[in-house]
Amino acid sequence: MELKKYLFVLVLTNVFLFGGRLFVDGLGCNWGTQATHPLRPDIVVKLMKDNGFDKVKLFEADPGAMLALGRSGIQVMVGIPNDMLASLASSVRVAEDWVSHNVSYYLSNKGVDIRYVAVGNEPFLKTYGGQFTKTTLPALQNIQAALIKAGLGRDVKATVPLNADVYQSDTGLPSGGKFRSDIQDLMLSIVKFISDNGAPLTINIYPYLSLHADPNFPVDFAFFDGGATPLVDGSVTYTNVFDANYDTLISALEKSGFPSIPVVIGEIGWPTDGDVKANPNFARRFNQGLVNRIRRGVGTPKRPTLPDNYLFGLIDEDMKSVEPGNFERHWGIFNFDGTVKYQLDLGGGTLTAAKGVRYLERQWCVMKPDADVADPSFGGSLNYACTYADCTSLGYGSSCAGLDLRGNASYAFNAYYQTMNQQKGACEFSNLAVITKIDPGFKDGTCRYEIMIDNGGTPANNPGTSSAAAAASVSSSGVVTWVAMLVLALIACFH
Repeated sequence: MELKKYLFVLVLTNVFLFGGRLFVDGLGCNWGTQATHPLRPDIVVKLMKDNGFDKVKLFEADPGAMLALGRSGIQVMVGIPNDMLASLASSVRVAEDWVSHNVSYYLSNKGVDIRYVAVGNEPFLKTYGGQFTKTTLPALQNIQAALIKAGLGRDVKATVPLNADVYQSDTGLPSGGKFRSDIQDLMLSIVKFISDNGAPLTINIYPYLSLHADPNFPVDFAFFDGGATPLVDGSVTYTNVFDANYDTLISALEKSGFPSIPVVIGEIGWPTDGDVKANPNFARRFNQGLVNRIRRGVGTPKRPTLPDNYLFGLIDEDMKSVEPGNFERHWGIFNFDGTVKYQLDLGGGTLTAAKGVRYLERQWCVMKPDADVADPSFGGSLNYACTYADCTSLGYGSSCAGLDLRGNASYAFNAYYQTMNQQKGACEFSNLAVITKIDPGFKDGTCRYEIMIDNGGTPANNPGTSSAAAAASVSSSGVVTWVAMLVLALIACFH
């Protein structure tokens, strides 16, 4: 009897009670707000609480989000965007003002449980070309000094969320881990500063990106269910890329003299659309595997102690840059409106959708039945729609890739119409489109023609009516480029 009681205690060490339900501990989420029609902050906070997230990471101190988090019981990591690093690095006074307005105020006056300040976001990405290498450490130092001056140095810690490309292994094995040569000295200074102030090192690890970047990458090695050929590193065997990646970092830290500095996983997750390997089945497989590990308290060979993980992300964001890929707008475990994409057991059973969401009228903008794809304005209209709305679900391998040319046009026209709040004139497209009350989506539900959230506002950068499509200049964004190629290819098939 006592043995059973002991085992039960072990099982419950990584779950907690939240809202009357048991949830897995050590799992937070990222709340991004790059959306044309974001959910109301109070709805998002309720969504997090209903699903057991007791930690959240914000990319900036958004006032609506911060106020909604007040007295919620959710611990907060509040971020500072990269474009603020230069000003924060230039003056302690600037950092003090930022801490006063974005930390002290919300802590003291609004009851926001701020635990960390995230200084920058992956500032040393190779694609930035060293743009933030001279400002990140000074900004971190000034923010920490400002926290100490405000009397918050013991309770609020400053860290820097880093991409996993800050370390590497010349041997291809975790034991060969070291920091990137071009930023090695800088990384040592940052790690030492963070360690000296009792803060964790924050790292973002994305097994999906390993799979996306390398067509020869073993698919099963990206997941946690043990189906892959293992990677053997001396006496240690790795069965998934997360463990191998994480321990590569730990090896770099050990060699640098910081074998025990705490590490937080600032971002980890799997997208559901925008690429062949970005789909709900793979996302569920990965995220459920991650949750199950956390529930069991499983660490890595070098760090058996489980790190905190912030799932990326909570909700889809239709304004995120697609430079890395169309999948960037589809990382959420919930759709843009807080509806459930796929079932995920976080310890409390099935996911709970957002409550209290208001929608625009149930109507769609589609291509007219008698409209002709050979119309001279057709290509320009489609490009125009995808310049101002999210068409990433139309790409190869995506959820709406099976549409014909008319279906592509209807999807694009509707995306624009909804983004523009169904405004009068937003469903014209040189007389190619019409409003319908009949849902044009696939019967099997793989391709969704959305009805937008009613947020009572006008979308930013409203270009006017869709009748201007034929005269619109085509954007150079990645989305529009591939839509243009798709249009040309499909039109060619019709002739």
